[in-house]
Amino acid sequence: MRVLIVDDDATTRLGLKAVVTKLGHTCLVAEDGTTGWELLTNGAVDVLFANWTMPGMDGPELCRRVRDEAGERSIYVVLTTGPDHPEHISEGMRAGADDYLNTPVDSLAVQSRLVAAERVTGLHRSLALTRAELERANLELREQSRTDELTNLGNRRRMEEDLERTHARAMRVGRTYGIALFDIDYFKSYNDHYGHVGGDEALRRVASSIDMVVRAGECAYRYGGEEFLLLMPDCRPTDSIFITGERIRQAVFEVGIPHASRPARPPTVTLSGGVASWTPGSPLSFLEVLEEADEALFQAKSDGRNRVYAAPSVDGCNPLGVGTTVVSG
Repeated sequence: MRVLIVDDDATTRLGLKAVVTKLGHTCLVAEDGTTGWELLTNGAVDVLFANWTMPGMDGPELCRRVRDEAGERSIYVVLTTGPDHPEHISEGMRAGADDYLNTPVDSLAVQSRLVAAERVTGLHRSLALTRAELERANLELREQSRTDELTNLGNRRRMEEDLERTHARAMRVGRTYGIALFDIDYFKSYNDHYGHVGGDEALRRVASSIDMVVRAGECAYRYGGEEFLLLMPDCRPTDSIFITGERIRQAVFEVGIPHASRPARPPTVTLSGGVASWTPGSPLSFLEVLEEADEALFQAKSDGRNRVYAAPSVDGCNPLGVGTTVVSG
């Protein structure tokens, strides 16, 4: 253990240091409370021996500061006092001391305090480790509760939290964000042909394809069923939002997942998409931006699928009034 001895009496200080060192512990010394506190704040200390009366900062005050300001660290505090001041014992305990030691020091008494200190500090370390493990487990559980089990993308709960947070930040700092909503084309016929196991595998492959091309800052989610959502915080208020949506559509198309029951070409799994954006000064809520993306998606599916349309809120993407489309296959 690391033991700090704070005592203005040289005889007591040297006697304690000799015993502590002989017992195999690392020993630090200070001649007054102020210097002792500096050593406590600048390094790890397991045990503190502090004299009751010292210049600058006395033992009880040093003890109180350890309890109030040491944070998560566990420091076993022993106040040293003369045998003619028994009232110091209870007062020191109220100040936060764990034990006391009468001076002049007795090596057996010092050893017994160090044995108790080692036991107590060991328990505190064990508790701290358990607490850290519990915190990690809780973080993992929280992460799992916000992740879609099938696709490993963010789930609906995480999506709603992130949308609300992104919208609030965009309003606060005056930045644009975009939303792209996608739907797998003819997925019901895919499920009917390949079964639900095959449908689940297709969802995983589509999600993986989306995740592979998501860029830093963008977040992908499973919106529900065969629908996916991409959130683009802090993007430029231009057609880059549409280009990002098209990038996702093209990535899934290029994977070439067979879709033998598709009633129209190409005979592979494709996505339709709708993109929308919020720009500074817009009166839209994030739910209304999402509705715009949904309306653009509906139009894309109505006009032939395997395409991306942009809502009127996306600058530079409205030569047709509804959106633009780039179709492969």
